[in-house]
Amino acid sequence: MVFVSVTRLRLRSLRFLPAFLWHAVASDWQARRTPGCLGVREMRDPDGSFWTVSAWENRDAMRAYIAAGAHRRAMPKLMEWCDEASIAHWEQAKAELPGWAEARRRIAEEGRPSKVRRPSPAQAAALSRG
Repeated sequence: MVFVSVTRLRLRSLRFLPAFLWHAVASDWQARRTPGCLGVREMRDPDGSFWTVSAWENRDAMRAYIAAGAHRRAMPKLMEWCDEASIAHWEQAKAELPGWAEARRRIAEEGRPSKVRRPSPAQAAALSRG
């Protein structure tokens, strides 16, 4: 089975955009070179949120990626930069990346909020629901 990860991040201010993009490009580069990565794709929504979908040979390959390099350096900054953050994981038979409609559906139905220091009202409500 292929392990899929979808993240949605919304920056709380445009002043964080240059540094965020720097880290996003470095993290994308890292993912594409991490053993076990089957694919990665990014998108920016009109509401200013940034999406990433990635597929991995297994959960351990994805964990090795998040625990090292550019991704590891970016993670602590996101708590300050973002007012919304959520993630969804699942397994699927196909090794191809899911489409954006599927990624949105999974975040809406199965996603879990991540901690941010200054949550938007929607993020605060999601965090309180647990």
